[in-house]
Amino acid sequence: MPFPRGSSSLKDLLARLDLAQRRKYIKKEYQAYGLQLASELNDWPHRALYIRLAKRMPRRLLEKARLFVRDQTPHQVRSRARLFMWKLKQLREENGSKESEK
Repeated sequence: MPFPRGSSSLKDLLARLDLAQRRKYIKKEYQAYGLQLASELNDWPHRALYIRLAKRMPRRLLEKARLFVRDQTPHQVRSRARLFMWKLKQLREENGSKESEK
């Protein structure tokens, strides 16, 4: 379920997730973003992982990996979640090497 671009308010994210019974448990923006990732990657059983990533990782890395997965055609990808994690690992390694060069 893709989300509209530029929509970053918690209220908008919760409205799109259609989680009426969960809304009382989602208090922070990173929780809503983690659930958005889990939904978009079709990996709902691992939603806690995506919430943790949204809390601890720079959002720009998560967004780059998410957009990379979204740009892939469905017949090319067996597991969107696996591709996301691979790209995120690659971006983290690139980011670490750039920081060590400074």
